[in-house]
Amino acid sequence: MVGLGNPGPTYASTRHNAGFFVLDLLAERLGEKFKAHKGRADVVEARFGSTRAVLVKPKSYMNESGGPVSAMRDFFKVAPDRLLVVHDELDIPFGALRLKQGGGDNGHNGLRSLTKSLGTSDYVRVRFGIGRPPGRMDPAAFVLKEFSPTERRELPFHIDRAADAVEALIEDGLERAQNTYNADPV
Repeated sequence: MVGLGNPGPTYASTRHNAGFFVLDLLAERLGEKFKAHKGRADVVEARFGSTRAVLVKPKSYMNESGGPVSAMRDFFKVAPDRLLVVHDELDIPFGALRLKQGGGDNGHNGLRSLTKSLGTSDYVRVRFGIGRPPGRMDPAAFVLKEFSPTERRELPFHIDRAADAVEALIEDGLERAQNTYNADPV
């Protein structure tokens, strides 16, 4: 299970770190803390019921996530179809989720790096909606901005819902989780 984001305090509360936020909450729910791993990532090894899981937050910048994720995949011997990636998504309204298997990178540099390093795009994605930038703002600048005050008030609810979606994927499978979580929150 991979959460995409950028390391360090400069990026800690930016839109691009949605994947980190969700994995942090999952680790908290499990009563675990991330530990540094030699593969340039912070990891938590845990169980969701009877399912063994490794939560991974790459220590590289978003556009170089593929290297650490590929190293973790090899270390933990995980097949690509067993890989779950949580990431921010511009083309989905703020707070909405879309779960899917495989697909293109849609201009997302983290996904592009993962697909290149893994040699496949056939991994499960939990796409966390951050919405489109206002006006003519550059999307690259938008993803590195902090959430607005209104969004920050709603963010804990959306992160909680995304963590629930990840748990549903593990427990119930993709199709059932999609039926529950691919609808926009009310």
